[in-house]
Amino acid sequence: MSEDNEKEPAVEIIEAHGSFVQHIEAGSAKMKTLSAITIIVAFLLLASYFYQLLTPFTTGTTVVTVNLLDPTLLALEAILILVTFAWLYVGVVNYLFASRLGRQIKEARAKEKEIEKKLGVTTS
Repeated sequence: MSEDNEKEPAVEIIEAHGSFVQHIEAGSAKMKTLSAITIIVAFLLLASYFYQLLTPFTTGTTVVTVNLLDPTLLALEAILILVTFAWLYVGVVNYLFASRLGRQIKEARAKEKEIEKKLGVTTS
């Protein structure tokens, strides 16, 4: 058999797996938070860009210090709206991924506990 201070390879693998899962859980929570912040910021930017784009049409104001109907300005605002949609898409996809990952980890933990019960193993 092995010495007392050396662990069996299977035990080391299980401990490494547990450590890895904890690392993924921590990263998942951070990713979910950052994705939620990204979604909020993207919505605020999107709303401000649409407001800026629609202002000359809804208020009748066409010239302030800048010609709001300038084709270059309108094209730039349209590009910014597209970029914001892309940013929003990335935020939503990351948020959904983090949510799915969290659910899968919970399911894996539940199955792990079920297997432990069947084997009669107790964990701390």
